[in-house]
Parts: sequence; structure tokens; C-alpha cells
Amino acid sequence: MMRIAVCPGSFDPITCGHMDIIRRAAALFDRVIVAVTVNVLKKTSFTEVERLKMTRKATQDIDNVVIDVCDRLLADYVRDVNACAIVKGLRAVTDFEIEFQMALVNRELYSGAETIFLTTGTENMYLSSSVVKHIGYFGGDISSYVPECILEDIKERIVGIYKPIN
Repeated sequence: MMRIAVCPGSFDPITCGHMDIIRRAAALFDRVIVAVTVNVLKKTSFTEVERLKMTRKATQDIDNVVIDVCDRLLADYVRDVNACAIVKGLRAVTDFEIEFQMALVNRELYSGAETIFLTTGTENMYLSSSVVKHIGYFGGDISSYVPECILEDIKERIVGIYKPIN
């Protein structure tokens, strides 16, 4: 039986921290579905199509990873794709509190999948999509925070948007 895991996130944009978790999940499971989620409560900088394209480009070299969109409850999606696990990355204790609550809710909604937490490497503990966008917005160098293959895609949208008022 194939062991399938779902690695969900907004990936707005996908970062080197996300890639670390995805690669490690791919080593643990037969197939990893990276689910680009739609969160109506969250304003994204990139469209759903852009996030899908960037995530596909960034993961194209990982054979057992597929990219999909999740536009419904994660628990329903996980059940529908016959996944046995939800893989989430943790950076700090604050991540754990939020992710633990979501894991309990997902388990209540669908008991067929466990949530697996992978801790990030120390080099990515501070890294998030929000940090990347903030640095890029003010024209800072984001090249070490995102996969090289999508750097230009991100720069086109966010780098140097801020123009000081003088």
C-alpha cells in the first residue's frame, strides 16, 4: 500500500524552509502531495495560479512530489486523496501551539490521517514567506531565502515596491 502524505501551505511564496520540509517528507513517504491551500482569511501576494506554478517549479526535481490545490477543508482533502499523514513544519514554540490545535481539529474531522511535525533546520528557524516579502518589499536581498529557480518570479512582483516619500 502506498503511503501518501499531504504537505499543506499557502506557499506565498515557497521558501527554502518549505523546501527543507518537503524534501524530508519525500524521503519518508512514497508520495507527497504539496497542497497549495486557499485561505479566505489570508490576503496573499501571489495568485493561486502563481503559487502553484512557483511551487511546481521549485519541486520539479523531487520525483515523488506532486503539486495540487486544496480549496476546501484540509481533512476532507486528505481523506479524498487517501493520505495517511499531514506533514507540517515547525519553527518555534509559537508554531507548535497553532499547529497542535489544527492537528486536533483535523483528527476530529478525519481520523484516518495523523499529523506529523518536522522541525526546521536551524538555518530556517526565522524564515517565513512574510519575512521574504518584507525584505523584498524594501529592496533587500532574498536570494538565500527562496529557491533560485523562482527568485526572478518573486522579484518581478515584490522586490523594491516600496518607494520612500521625500
